[in-house]
Amino acid sequence: SRENFIHLRNPHLEKMKEDILYHFALGTGTHDFPALFGDVKFVCVGGSPSRMKAFIAYIAEELGLGSPGDDYPNICAGTDRYAMYKVGPVLSVSHGMGIPSISIMLHELIKLLHHAKCSNTTIIRIGTSGGIGLEPGSVVITRQSVDATFKPQFEQVILGKTVIRSTNLDEQLATELMQCSKEINQFNTVIGNTMCTLDFYEGQGRLDGAICLYNEEEKLQYLKEAYDSGVRNIEMESSVFAAMCNLSGVKAAVVCVTLLNRLEGDQISSSHDVLVEYQQRPQKLVGYFIKKSLGKA
Repeated sequence: SRENFIHLRNPHLEKMKEDILYHFALGTGTHDFPALFGDVKFVCVGGSPSRMKAFIAYIAEELGLGSPGDDYPNICAGTDRYAMYKVGPVLSVSHGMGIPSISIMLHELIKLLHHAKCSNTTIIRIGTSGGIGLEPGSVVITRQSVDATFKPQFEQVILGKTVIRSTNLDEQLATELMQCSKEINQFNTVIGNTMCTLDFYEGQGRLDGAICLYNEEEKLQYLKEAYDSGVRNIEMESSVFAAMCNLSGVKAAVVCVTLLNRLEGDQISSSHDVLVEYQQRPQKLVGYFIKKSLGKA
């Protein structure tokens, strides 16, 4: 297949003698990026460092590249901002919570993949979300990320001007992931729109934050409007993730499990063990997709 390299949409980088990826504690002057990362074909990103470490241990075992109890060092140990783990062609990176945190990570991740001369790389966000009209534990593969007004766009102010970017995700990749879920047949999976908000409480219409100046009827009307527009889950990272991957020419997907049905409540009340099992579902689906892509399924 034709090699697709990362597009860096920044001509200024060519003039720099060294590129320091500050929040990763990595730099082109101190690290050999092609040697360290040149074989990466799959990047999985998620909010929690511990979850991304668990994912790399899981995928190592699935691909026959590791054994239970193996330790995987944090490549970004020089910083406490993000954690990064690698096994074979798979990179696992934490991104923190919310659009600002994931966008900083993505700027440096995209540059890392470019400096490493990676090609045909797929990036998948795996995470948790609030569902709308779905049983808790359902997995949503994102068709489009939409904003809090249900528009498929990411809006950012740059140099004092509002810039709007597309948040479409790769349709073929979403279809392939859906097929993988049918093949493993372990949990309910749907393709739907994902609403990306700037906040966990008021921005998502919760009634249980420190501030709430609307009533339950208004909340439910809003969530039902979201459902009618095609939204099936809510989280806080997908819009900038889709926008940045689009601009960089990277095939990308978002796969999130729903921890609750927001039409029935606001607080996550499932037991710890149930939530742990839910959080493993995106890992299982994406792990199977990677195995299948590598001819190991």
